[in-house]
Amino acid sequence: MNIGIIIGRIGGVDGVALETEKWIEVLQSMGHEIYIISGQFQERAMNPERETLVPEMSFFSPESYWSQKKAFFQPETDPEELIEHLNLYSKVIYKKIIQWVHDQKIDLLISENASSLPSHLEMGMAINKAVKKLGLPTITHDHDFAWEREYRYISTHDEVNRFVKNVFPLLAPNSVHAVINTNASNTLKERFNRSSVIVPNVMDFNVPFGVKNEKNAQLPEYLGFGAEDIYLYQITRIVRRKGIEVAIKLVSELNDGRIKLVITGNYADDAGSEYYHELQDLVHDLKLSNQVRFAYHLFHNKGLSPSNGDVRFSLSDAYAHSTACTYFSTYEGFGNAFVEAVLARRPIFVNNYKPVYMPDIGSKGFKTVMLEENHLTGKAIEEISEVIHKPQRAREIAEYNFDLGKKYFSYETLREKLEELIDKATGLA
Repeated sequence: MNIGIIIGRIGGVDGVALETEKWIEVLQSMGHEIYIISGQFQERAMNPERETLVPEMSFFSPESYWSQKKAFFQPETDPEELIEHLNLYSKVIYKKIIQWVHDQKIDLLISENASSLPSHLEMGMAINKAVKKLGLPTITHDHDFAWEREYRYISTHDEVNRFVKNVFPLLAPNSVHAVINTNASNTLKERFNRSSVIVPNVMDFNVPFGVKNEKNAQLPEYLGFGAEDIYLYQITRIVRRKGIEVAIKLVSELNDGRIKLVITGNYADDAGSEYYHELQDLVHDLKLSNQVRFAYHLFHNKGLSPSNGDVRFSLSDAYAHSTACTYFSTYEGFGNAFVEAVLARRPIFVNNYKPVYMPDIGSKGFKTVMLEENHLTGKAIEEISEVIHKPQRAREIAEYNFDLGKKYFSYETLREKLEELIDKATGLA
């Protein structure tokens, strides 16, 4: 089957792009031919025979940037110009999608979050029209919905809010929904009477990950720490909902100078770097400057190094040198970093982030030290200390969790879900 994937950006490190790459890999292993149409190919070479660039579909295109600003951030008094703009550029994208489908002889479409989150209004509208016009079986891979982002996608203009309501999510009769958690599935059913297939984020449990090697042996030296130190890794971006301040407080409470916290992510998504500066102040106030490293400059998701010759380590390298991982998020759509830690055979300390962790991950039986409302109790600190100071205990937990992860969050699980989705979609069209 020729499967066409529509996505605003592919090749980056955001969750949508990463999971799409995994879907592509598994779909190809199932014997399908994959074609991609996207507004941006990031850090990956384009294959012109299978991949089509439509600049207007980029989230950073002038057209999308302007419409997001006028719809949500700096609305004009009269929305008429905005509505005309949306109609015009959605038609441009619509025509290119239709032509692409005909040129590549697409049999089934997959819309990657572009039909659920209004982060590109014109693209969502174009996909909506194209799916209904073509009548092809369609899967919408819905990672996020507008109502999950509080006020981000609420406009001062009723016309814009009606537009968003009519387009997002896609409710075409020839489409089926893939969602990433139970809460999203329940909400779709309650709001729209639409059934969905829950497809968790996955990892390839057949490929070694988080393994020490000759290259990453240099990592402690680059961090300015020693091989005898005990490493806790926070392998996330620096944004407030990641609860990184709890990990810093944990280091203080453990009261062991050998324990080091390494934070791998950057603060590019932290508005005004406000949260990052708060974390820096906390490190200073707790006198932990010798135990906490903000090391974003040393890491790249794929381990790619810049052209200036600086050394960069991959996330796999980071896990390889961790004794355990901290993951005290207050909200996640799923929780890639949790599954990564399981794959890397590392214990993980986690907050019971709502509404996803217990229904979709914790209930599977993983052994963790879990906080409630990010409260570091004496009991939790004692359990964490036992895990990180008793290597045999840590290994037992890691192996147990790895086996569970392979059962629930592997490529084999994804293949089963994709087979179900394709059957449902082709049965509707």
